[in-house]
Amino acid sequence: MVSRVRVWLNRTYAENVFFMDQLRRNPSDRAVEIHATHGDPDSPVLAAADTAELEPEGLSPAAYVEYALTQCERRGIDVFVPRLHQSAIVAHRAEFEAAGTALLAPPPEAVAVFEDKVVAYQAVESIGVPVPPWWRVRDAHELLTAVEELERLGHRACFKPAAGAGGVGFRMITREPFSLSQLKGFPGPHVPLDLVLESLRRAEEPVDWLVMPRLEQPEVSVDCLTGPDNRVRLAIGRTKHGRRRGFTLHERWLEPARRIAEGFGLHHLSNIQFRMLGDRPVLMDVNTRPAGGLHQLSLCGVNVPWAAVRLALGDDPGEISPPFLGQDYTVVSAPRPLLPVTVPRQRADSPTVTGTLDALPAQATPVEPRAASGALQ
Repeated sequence: MVSRVRVWLNRTYAENVFFMDQLRRNPSDRAVEIHATHGDPDSPVLAAADTAELEPEGLSPAAYVEYALTQCERRGIDVFVPRLHQSAIVAHRAEFEAAGTALLAPPPEAVAVFEDKVVAYQAVESIGVPVPPWWRVRDAHELLTAVEELERLGHRACFKPAAGAGGVGFRMITREPFSLSQLKGFPGPHVPLDLVLESLRRAEEPVDWLVMPRLEQPEVSVDCLTGPDNRVRLAIGRTKHGRRRGFTLHERWLEPARRIAEGFGLHHLSNIQFRMLGDRPVLMDVNTRPAGGLHQLSLCGVNVPWAAVRLALGDDPGEISPPFLGQDYTVVSAPRPLLPVTVPRQRADSPTVTGTLDALPAQATPVEPRAASGALQ
């Protein structure tokens, strides 16, 4: 009898409830149990997991590694998919392996290259992958210099943190003064240059931004599965153009993605994003983790999360080609269950039941959301 596989996802994106669903519906018909941890008690991944816990807040990277090792030993984790503190965790791969846990993540050298977007752009440019023009900016003078040079070249300037993920902090520079027109409709990413410069001049500490031209659509995210031998097993592009999504196997996107994944040893799952600068694709970003939209590749007849778990366990799935490319689609939201709200405990000094109620710290109460049958408890 084949034993079940125990997989842990730590503080992952809400969309990875679909990653979890695919692991359970794997084509090998192997039993999979999923453990999830998060800092938000209302994260849907906690309700979707077989077992779950709220994570302690405020841990240093080193302390988080100790917490993670304890989780793996106590929970009997076979495969750990780390997102939070990924770089610290992969530096201790041997300790996790000694505990019987395989890390579904690249080696520390590869993670280090892509933590900083400036380092990443320099590295990929050295292997012949095109990148947009960029400036590293830390103060108002450097920002103005970068914006003026980009405008001289006919580009619209934008900026984002040199380290970060998920589009957090991305803004587009405009020369238009702030007016009522920017207060109509939904908030947008455009910010007037004069306000940004004034904010930087008043700031008490420098920023660390990457300034570059606004890249055009389509955006193509290439999901790669790469073995420990640095050979890509799977590469499929997901295209985005406004609301419309689709898939591509065109080499103009896949070839540079493979070159990056293989050249830097992006073992297991990575996501490599491109956009257009004029008439050519250039690198936008590299994620050393599974993309939130990875599950969408199921529309091409492949179960990539399960192939990645197999690879992490030493069961090489071989080269994977999608049997077909799914039709164009869009993404809509759907309800997912959450765990029941726990009645908060009264403070010890509350004189009556009508006194003030204070919730316990999130990490104080482990959560076991699902029985073996899958029903919420």
